Amino acid sequence: MLARKSIIPEEYVLARIAAENLRKPRIRDRLPKARFIAKSGACNLAHKNIREQGRFLQDIFTTLVDLKWRHTLVIFTMSFLCSWLLFAIMWWLVAFAHGDIYAYMEKSGMEKSGLESTVCVTNVRSFTSAFLFSIEVQVTIGFGGRMMTEECPLAITVLILQNIVGLIINAVMLGCIFMKTAQAHRRAETLIFSRHAVIAVRNGKLCFMFRVGDLRKSMIISASVRIQVVKKTTTPEGEVVPIHQLDIPVDNPLESNNIFLVAPLIICHVIDKRSPLYDISATDLANQDLEVIVILEGVVETTGITTQARTSYIAEEIQWGHRFVSIVTEEEGVYSVDYSKFGNTMKVAAPRCSARELDEKPSILIQTLQKSELSHQNSLRKRNSMRRNNSMRRNNSIRRNNSSLMVPKVQFMTPEGNQNTSES
Repeated sequence: MLARKSIIPEEYVLARIAAENLRKPRIRDRLPKARFIAKSGACNLAHKNIREQGRFLQDIFTTLVDLKWRHTLVIFTMSFLCSWLLFAIMWWLVAFAHGDIYAYMEKSGMEKSGLESTVCVTNVRSFTSAFLFSIEVQVTIGFGGRMMTEECPLAITVLILQNIVGLIINAVMLGCIFMKTAQAHRRAETLIFSRHAVIAVRNGKLCFMFRVGDLRKSMIISASVRIQVVKKTTTPEGEVVPIHQLDIPVDNPLESNNIFLVAPLIICHVIDKRSPLYDISATDLANQDLEVIVILEGVVETTGITTQARTSYIAEEIQWGHRFVSIVTEEEGVYSVDYSKFGNTMKVAAPRCSARELDEKPSILIQTLQKSELSHQNSLRKRNSMRRNNSMRRNNSIRRNNSSLMVPKVQFMTPEGNQNTSES
């Protein structure tokens, strides 16, 4: 607007805009890394171009259990409706072939009472009555208006066949719904992991740590934790392995390698020569294309079903030089867990080098600890000096206030010339 009004020359405005654009750094948005396992535990994997779709029908029960609830309920309803309609057609054909429908149409009134001993199924006059009789047979309602007779062996065979088919449908569908309601991943919803993992020094070694907890009071029996590192590697022959899995040993003092998950625990992995993180330093971690997968397995105490909870940590979610805060306290003879601090961490002194360099030069750890001790002492001195200064300022302000509140002396002159001094 100013350039259009000739207040500022147009050349100056263009030069200024070009200079501002050059000063502003152009930062490209970094594409998010594709995770193999999401934070919720779901596998981030899409199956495409599956040609042999018939393999899913060979294991129909597992396919029904894996379906979504809306699809399962539709199949549940349609299976019963289709079976009722199928056998209703069969009952109607039996009555039509035996001539029962014509017999009910020709005779009326008192003459119909004599037909009960000559027809296959009493009171089956149309397809609607045959459909109602099919429902009564399969669901075993038995209203009493329609019933079988001894005239048709074919009708007896259809009755036996419908009972068998109805039992199979009930067993499959009810079992499918029970398995969907009691699936193992439902119990895994209350098994939680810390959002971030940390790397810090524990017992003189660099350790990779994360926290796991159980929100329910019912126990997870024989709980065990497995850790894997997934990263893209290239073999010496030039083969690219997009998902290369490496096992990581877990530091567990128990010989059974099981954990007692009664309270939140910090799972620790010592970064040693067997670890894939042995050559990674703090500066190299940000550029690493790796993913640490954590798998917690155990048996549910109430149902006896094996459950599995999963999560993963990418390089951006691993905090170097941090440690988890304590959340378990003893209050009135009872251990209390504060889940509001479940994922909270605090900064601690940790060398920025890799575990290999730390093993080759143990003096790095001593120097790091000495520097942290000196910085801690300096911070304490600064705090003490600040406290002293604040206390001195408070004392000076109090003295000033007291001096301002002192009562001044006033002198009164009398006619005789005497001076009387009083305080007001």
